[in-house]
This record gives sequence, structure tokens and C-alpha cells, in this order.
Amino acid sequence: MSKIELPTVASVDLNKYAGTWYEIAKFPNSFEKGLKCITATYSLRPDGKIGVENKGHKESDPGKIKVSNGKAWIPDPAYPARLKVQFFWPFAGNYYIIELDANYQYALVGDPSRNYLWILCRTKQMDTSIYERLTSKAKLLGFDISRIRMTPQDCKAL
Repeated sequence: MSKIELPTVASVDLNKYAGTWYEIAKFPNSFEKGLKCITATYSLRPDGKIGVENKGHKESDPGKIKVSNGKAWIPDPAYPARLKVQFFWPFAGNYYIIELDANYQYALVGDPSRNYLWILCRTKQMDTSIYERLTSKAKLLGFDISRIRMTPQDCKAL
């Protein structure tokens, strides 16, 4: 079955998007396996790209943190919410901002393959009604939301 094109938000102010986001839920993936209390922090770089720092505590030892640093960029200015993210050259993944709160407090991010999905929030908890609306939207767009898993955000700050 061919999937419909994955729509994204019309515009993104990268200055407002920058900062730390808490991962509320996601489709499990290999690069975050065994982690909890996951955050993504975005920063604007002097070269115009976006710095990306993903951080998570090991479930087996919450005192240990895994950090991955990468970069992101907008390949086509006509689609500012369709980013590429790269942690390991030459591989880059799609990072499509499907929904973004007007005040940049939550976001729904996915990949056109429908194999990756994240729900992000500026706080460790998200209002249930917002979460349900975002998962409903993802389902309408062809994501198999039976795969979604909540990300525990119960770690103490180190």
C-alpha cells in the first residue's frame, strides 16, 4: 500500500524550536534501546545548521547517561519543517515536524516511511488530551500507533 505524503507544518522558527525537548513517547528504535529520560536539545550553529544533542539515562543504571551529538539541516527551504538529521556520516534520517504547538510547547515528529515517530514536549509530562490528539493525528496519517511506547521521565537530575 502506498502511503500518502507526510504533511508538515508550514513554518518553523528555529530560534523558538531550539532548546531542550523531553521525549514523551516514540516508536522503539535501535539507537535509543535501553534508555529512559530521553531529551533532545537543539541549538543554532554558526554555519546555519542545527546542533543536536540526544541524551538518555541507561535503564540498567540510571546514573549513567548516553549522549549522541549530531547535526540537522533543512535541505529545501520551501519545506522548512522537513529536516535531515545526521549522527553518523554518511547516514542522515528524515525529521518531519508534523505538528507544532503555536507556543513551541509540544511537537509531533515522524518519518515519511512511518517507521519513526516521536512525541516531544518542553516538560516531562504532557496533558493527556494533547497526547491523545497527537496519536490520533499520527494514526490518520498512516502510523501504526500500536507500536508507540511511553518514555519514562522519572530520572533525577545529575
